[in-house]
This record gives sequence, structure tokens and C-alpha cells, in this order.
Amino acid sequence: MSIVVVDVESDGPAPGLFSMVCFGAVIVEDPIVKTFYGTTAPIISSYDPAALRISGFSREQHEGFDDPAATMQKFDRWLIENCKGRPVFYSDNNGYDWQFINWYFHKYLGRNPFRFSSQNINSLYKGLQKDVHSSFKHLRKTTHDHNPVNDAKGNAEALLTMIRTYNLKIPT
Repeated sequence: MSIVVVDVESDGPAPGLFSMVCFGAVIVEDPIVKTFYGTTAPIISSYDPAALRISGFSREQHEGFDDPAATMQKFDRWLIENCKGRPVFYSDNNGYDWQFINWYFHKYLGRNPFRFSSQNINSLYKGLQKDVHSSFKHLRKTTHDHNPVNDAKGNAEALLTMIRTYNLKIPT
């Protein structure tokens, strides 16, 4: 099993109604060296300019991005080539990140290599702290800048810190 931390940027709040702009993924291992970056052209004409602005891209740039089917096929191949066993999806907000990756995989590949579940780093930390108001974000080393590879890497670094600090039994 390999833990894969994923971060998504989109032009709105829900797949199928809006489009994924780009995403990043990293394999959780120390040091973090296996990374993936994918861009996806819009799949629908509607978009929220404020949401798109967060990604740092204009609509014109987004329209020039890669074909979503090709990007998801590349991501699938990267997972096969870089994961030991089954990949397990982690993110800091899997209610958001998971929905886009799951939807795009099913739309373009007819399946999701992560299968039917995901794990939430933020919820894991809250449980470790026994405090629903706590946040793991201070454990990131890489700055959270909405470059999805950097954001995934920072979240993976925080997860590695939690594994070491709390002796978590999560195979990496």
C-alpha cells in the first residue's frame, strides 16, 4: 500500500458543474521525491472567476490546458509505476479534493484506482489532538501557495511528522 497525498485546484465547488484546473500528487515517503502535476482543460463553460483566481491561472490559460482524459490516463500510469501495492488517497480536505479526482477518474477511465475511499489529514490530526478546533497546518514545511504539488508536499510533510511524533501505524 502507498499513501498518496493529492491537492486539487478548480474553477468552482463541484465536479460536473465546474472544472478541475490542475492537481498535484506526492507519494508519502521520506524524502518526498515522487511527484505528479496534471492540468485539465475546462469541461464545461461555466466557472467562478474568484475560484479560478485562487489557482493563479486565467480562463484563457485554463482553456489551453491538457485534455482531461489524457491527464487522468497519465496520472493512472504514474500511480501504477510509483505505488507499491494499492494507492490510498489522503488530502487535507478530502470532501473537496476527492470529489474531483474520483469524478474525473470515473468519467475518463471508468474506474478510480483509489477505489471508494479517502482519508482526511486534518481530521486525523484533530483526533490525535482530541480537539476539533486544532489544525495540522503548522506542521507543513513547504509553503502552501496553491501550486498543487507544493500544497500536496506540505500536507505529506505534515503527515510524516504526525507518523513520527505519534508513532502512527500508517505504512509509508
